[in-house]
Amino acid sequence: MRFRVPAGHERLAGRGRRTAGRAAGRAPTLVGNATARTVLTRTVTARTVLTGSVTARTVLTRIVTGRTVLTRTVTARTVLTGTVMAAVSVLAAGCSGPAGGHAAAAARPASASAPAAPGSSRPSASATPTPGSDSSPRVIAVPPPPARLHQTRAFPSAHARVFRSEMTDLWAAVVTGRARLALQAFFPLSAYQQVKAIADPAADWHTRLWTDFRLDVGAAHRLVGRGATLVRVIVPSTQAAWIDPGVCFNSAGYWHVGGSRLVYRKQGRLRSIGIASLISWRGRWYVVHFGAVLRAGGYGIVDQPAAGPGVPGPAGGC
Repeated sequence: MRFRVPAGHERLAGRGRRTAGRAAGRAPTLVGNATARTVLTRTVTARTVLTGSVTARTVLTRIVTGRTVLTRTVTARTVLTGTVMAAVSVLAAGCSGPAGGHAAAAARPASASAPAAPGSSRPSASATPTPGSDSSPRVIAVPPPPARLHQTRAFPSAHARVFRSEMTDLWAAVVTGRARLALQAFFPLSAYQQVKAIADPAADWHTRLWTDFRLDVGAAHRLVGRGATLVRVIVPSTQAAWIDPGVCFNSAGYWHVGGSRLVYRKQGRLRSIGIASLISWRGRWYVVHFGAVLRAGGYGIVDQPAAGPGVPGPAGGC
């Protein structure tokens, strides 16, 4: 077998001897051919593993010493890039193959995932969402409440199908960063206009409530990312309280519960984040504050992120 030395470079003539070239000490650039004692990772001489241009006993793949190749950990006459190749078999492949040579594909070791954290007992109520793949999270159509009907004192259930659908949509918003996917899980504008005893409830809903929710969904997305699966939603229903009209600038009452938990699994680990505030409208729970009830500026907040299911609550608030 022969190889061609590009013009202006030198060629190894034996141990300690070099033929004339443009610059002493500069290694030849070998592309696709090999000598009789060659191990190829693109082109390799007897004591050289080449990926580009190399000196006689030097391998430049990332970090190289005299007879050591460090692409992971490699010894002088052994190339380990996930697969150990015998010199003779590589030689045969290099001789019979085309001029470009054969590149050996490195096998990536499988990453070990840590075991899931142990769960805890479920306080009050727990809803299991409808699963969906992370690449295409499932969104379930949730019917909006009738716009002209008034509030009732019906207590919401965290086991209801409509609540599971709402939480499925909320999780789709978190893993994609698209808050609008959870619009039907958010407290409706038509209901807010009846509840709030302020000058312009619609403007407050758009500029404060919905804007804060969008920021909080973005913050949760940056924390959770993709590849996470929602396991369950914990609602501390026993801590829920009826908020009478006249409290918190309200003209109508509603049920309120704080500190629900979105429990999810990512890379084998159980984690959770909170829902700052759920309030009711006509017997259904809705998210009204996701990351926080109050904030000091226009930024997103993640409510009480924790390893494991976390601790629901505390009670209180409106």
